[in-house]
Amino acid sequence: MKIYFKYLKILLKSQMEYRTSFILLSTGQFFVPFLIFISIFLLFQRFPNIGGWSLYEVALCYSIIHIAFSLSECFARGFDSFSSTVIKGDFDRILVRPLSTIIQVLGSKFEFTRVGRFTQSVIVLIFSLSNLSITWEIYKIMTLILMVISGVFIFVGIYMIGATLSFWTIEGLEVINIFTDGGREISQYPLNIYQDWIKKFFTYVIPFGTVNYLPLMYLLDKTNRSIFMLAPLLGILFIIPCIFIWNFGVKHYKSTGS
Repeated sequence: MKIYFKYLKILLKSQMEYRTSFILLSTGQFFVPFLIFISIFLLFQRFPNIGGWSLYEVALCYSIIHIAFSLSECFARGFDSFSSTVIKGDFDRILVRPLSTIIQVLGSKFEFTRVGRFTQSVIVLIFSLSNLSITWEIYKIMTLILMVISGVFIFVGIYMIGATLSFWTIEGLEVINIFTDGGREISQYPLNIYQDWIKKFFTYVIPFGTVNYLPLMYLLDKTNRSIFMLAPLLGILFIIPCIFIWNFGVKHYKSTGS
């Protein structure tokens, strides 16, 4: 991990060389999701609740998934834009280095401008928590933290799967955005407001339900099943098959000859 933090430091310095650009991009990253939240806010001006969930409960759901998404975009951007690495033949250089390919790809690119989206999400989190009557205890605090961590691991896992497909397709596949951007949009709301097959798919296949639905019910005392507080751990485990898929792709990689 020492080399990873060295990558982090170098790329942070390089991006801060263009501070005006950094500030403008960060500001844009703040307002784009902010407008999405405004649309949610206006929706609740028309309807008192959606599927039994209030504005502040949905705001909590929204903030958690967007915090996780912003962190994954910032620190796992190397996998999200990995197809260009294959096209240029740069992955050949990664393979000859005596370091983990995962660490090298993770450290190849960071998007620190996502601090704008992260900041906006934290503001919405504070807004929601200040209007919810949650009896905080150590288990609920841990659950909230694990929800964010679980979301990060799920998004990173999806990026890894998309990057692995680049070994065969060369170009990146836009279909992966269905599960990243699409998964983020769907997970802004508790999953029980959707049709049953959608809820099952995003719980048992792409486990966003372990981030924003099951543990959310525990936090808000909508269930007496305290086992739901462990649901984020299942989301974290999603990264394991993604790592196996990545390693399988690496073994079958054929150089582009660039």
